[in-house]
Amino acid sequence: MWLILFSIALLLALAGLGYLLVCFHRFSFLAKLGASRPLLSWLCALLCVAALGLFARVNVPTLIVVLLHLAAAFMLCGALALLFEKLTGRAVPYDLRGLCALLLTAVYLTVGWFNAHRVSETDYALRTDKTVEPLRLALIADSHLGVTLDGEGFARELEKIQSLRPDLVVIAGDFVDDDSRGADLTRACEALAALETRCGVYYVYGNHDRGYFDSRDFSASQLRRALEGAGVTILEDACVPIGEGYTLIGRRDRSDAGRAPMRELTAGLDAKRYWIVLDHQPNDYAAEAASGADLVLSGHTHGGHMFPAGQLGLLMHANDFNYGLTARGDTSFIVTSGISGWAIPFKTGTRSEFVVIDIAPCAAE
Repeated sequence: MWLILFSIALLLALAGLGYLLVCFHRFSFLAKLGASRPLLSWLCALLCVAALGLFARVNVPTLIVVLLHLAAAFMLCGALALLFEKLTGRAVPYDLRGLCALLLTAVYLTVGWFNAHRVSETDYALRTDKTVEPLRLALIADSHLGVTLDGEGFARELEKIQSLRPDLVVIAGDFVDDDSRGADLTRACEALAALETRCGVYYVYGNHDRGYFDSRDFSASQLRRALEGAGVTILEDACVPIGEGYTLIGRRDRSDAGRAPMRELTAGLDAKRYWIVLDHQPNDYAAEAASGADLVLSGHTHGGHMFPAGQLGLLMHANDFNYGLTARGDTSFIVTSGISGWAIPFKTGTRSEFVVIDIAPCAAE
């Protein structure tokens, strides 16, 4: 499904290239040049468009995002100029429209850059009728090491989390990306090893962790060894008791053909305990709610990442939920936007975050 969306985005970007070529050629200095030297004017317009190719030095998805947003900005400014002309009878000079489109794109993506690179803290407070001790849980997902957060940056965020004194830290998948570097993995795992928690650090795989392509300088087995060497417990369709009254259930990723159904994972578990499910993709809400889970924690969606990708994902039923806190029956679901994101160094549909969840019995209120 997402491959189809990426293909559509690529086709739109190619169409956008042609559209932007025409847009740049309409600027007055090139239009005047075209009156006497048309070939040279088109060549200059082509060079303007080609300059956008510098964004490909980040990666191809970033270039596609910039092209699509700039093309959309030219269309929006053109439509607003036509509306202004109809309402006032005064024409808007094309150069002004074009400069507004360039400025709008620059401002919008600059805000998106800050949203992606500045990590916020998001807090939730949950109450339960079950007999449990108060628990502070920190949730991290989608670090995709190397995109907006390298190993050193990840270590700085862990320092913030440590200062909040969490009892438990969970990592909901996509710790690394397809082009993450071994040096960043090493530094991030050093930071994980330095964490001090009462109940430990737990991790489940995401769809990128094992790698879609052989384009990084460490293997999936080296990733496992690095995490385990840092004292991180990897859960693959496994259940472990946590603290007083909690059970943590870590699921294999939805992309794993060997993943067990929720009913098998919870068969025989003590229903008097508070069940926390760690599941990278928010795609199995009906089964997780039917199983009697109390809390399900996920990432994967990046909170939408680039508007309107999150809304499209929901319309296509790619995910059950996009971001935040929701409930189905007695089960609470939290989806984090992630501490980083995949490939694209902008977030216009959300912002980067780590999540802190305080769980307490109702009697504690």
